[in-house]
Amino acid sequence: MSPRTRITTLNLGSQSIELAEFQTRSEGELTLCSYGTRELFGDSTRGKPRQAEVITALRELMVELQIKPGIVNYSVAEELIFTRFVRLPVIEEEKIERIISFEAQQNVPFPIDEVVWDYQLVSGKTNDQTQVILAAIKADLLDEINSAVEATGLRTSIVDLATMALYNAFRHSYCGLNGCSLLIDIGARTTNLLFVESGKVFTRSVPIGGGSITSGIAKEFSESFAAAELRKKRDGSAGSENNGSGPLLTDLSRVEKIVRGTMTRLQGELMRSINHYCGQQQGKAPERVFLSGGGANTPGLPDFFREKLHWPIEFFDPLRMVGVAESGIADKIERSRHLLGEPVGLALRSVIDCPIKLNLRPASVVRRHDLEKRRPFLIGAALCFLLGFLAWGIYFTRASEVLRRRTKNMEDKVVALKRIESQLNEVRRQTSVVDSLAIPLMEAINDRSFWIQIIEELNSRLPTEDIWVTELTATSKRVACLVSEPAQNRIEAPTFLPSSRAGATSAEPVIDGLLLRGLYLFNPNQQEIVVDYFRNLTGSPWFAIDQTNQANYVKPTTPNDTEWAFPYELRLDLRKPIKLR
Repeated sequence: MSPRTRITTLNLGSQSIELAEFQTRSEGELTLCSYGTRELFGDSTRGKPRQAEVITALRELMVELQIKPGIVNYSVAEELIFTRFVRLPVIEEEKIERIISFEAQQNVPFPIDEVVWDYQLVSGKTNDQTQVILAAIKADLLDEINSAVEATGLRTSIVDLATMALYNAFRHSYCGLNGCSLLIDIGARTTNLLFVESGKVFTRSVPIGGGSITSGIAKEFSESFAAAELRKKRDGSAGSENNGSGPLLTDLSRVEKIVRGTMTRLQGELMRSINHYCGQQQGKAPERVFLSGGGANTPGLPDFFREKLHWPIEFFDPLRMVGVAESGIADKIERSRHLLGEPVGLALRSVIDCPIKLNLRPASVVRRHDLEKRRPFLIGAALCFLLGFLAWGIYFTRASEVLRRRTKNMEDKVVALKRIESQLNEVRRQTSVVDSLAIPLMEAINDRSFWIQIIEELNSRLPTEDIWVTELTATSKRVACLVSEPAQNRIEAPTFLPSSRAGATSAEPVIDGLLLRGLYLFNPNQQEIVVDYFRNLTGSPWFAIDQTNQANYVKPTTPNDTEWAFPYELRLDLRKPIKLR
């Protein structure tokens, strides 16, 4: 794909949003230019921020970061999406989509016509099974989220899952790791566990997060959720409990007790998830743990997990392979690098071929993208239609002018009967002019069957099985010819040069060859079927082919055991080049 110069990404969490802008200069190289975040207090009954809050916060961030309306990739919180890992038997490629569609109807707990869903093959075919990720979200909920995003002037390109964006960022940043890694993303409402190992990925959401701690503090101190959130950020710690005396120390110890109790419950869910992954998913035990998400900022949390799990613990750094603009942003994000996994993963979707490419676009966005793809063709068709009318207008105008001129000539002849001899000479002169104009037209009529004969020649010498032609391009000096629009609208035929190709010295551009592309099936002879086709063409009277220099004409592809068809190219030189006009 062609990467955009500026890439805007948006992570829509349950109690916060993150907006970032990246710049790309070459394939796969990203630079973080701006980043901002806003906290939201959503509707607890639905598990998501209110639409008005998202619009207001997003507009404030765009103004603060000076981000202009444009294309955006955004992710949706994991608790709003139904995700299921399914194992399927190895089947033919043409049947796999129908099987997955059937599995989606069986696994998604909503009517399939009321959801937006997508799937991804996440592992190779091993042990006679293929692992598939199914992801689905209610269509009305997705439309509500998307309308809030696009109300700010942003236009949706990709709608990803937060965990899958994290996975793509992790694979990009830690591509050299072996064994199994566990990424713990502690959010506001849930904690997402992401198991990553070679050829395998598994995610699980645990309904314990930073909001669980805040709710416990609010209940303990009988205060509002907002006040409890401030107390958690000020006093919260996962370190050892403070058993000192005094009102202040007592409050601190009460907060720390709630934090440790919540983290202990999370550790228990974590161990159950690891046992499930090793037992049900045939995965390996994690060798290292990475922390990310807003809840990872809790003081003492790495030491808590290190004490409980006895594994290496570190913060996830998605900016290892991503540059940071030379501005005040470097100091701003230094303490929150582990929060940038989703923005980085979303930006990578626009510059490289990511391992996971789920895209839950609303139906309105799909229609808009399809229209944008067809728009150039529609514009081209409209231009051709208008140019056709213009060509007919020019033709009739010139025909009228010719008729008027000839009528005048005949009237002059009637008036000047005494100058019959001079009039006859004028007629002869006009006849020679008309003949000079008619000769190219007659040649064009005689040559209009040229391309039909070429295609018939290529088809007659094509082997009957396992190979076909998909593209035929005219070339000039082995470069594809591009005919301008006015030239396409003129009713002209290619003109053969009088000399052979070797002696063609005309300054005018000529078509002196053909570039033929196609595919051949996996067959017993493999790429030899392309060589057979080339040998058949050496006896053609239309092409000048040196049989001793086969590599100059044939470019087959070496087959492998994983594909069913392989491309090839043939470059054929014409014996008689034709003018391009």
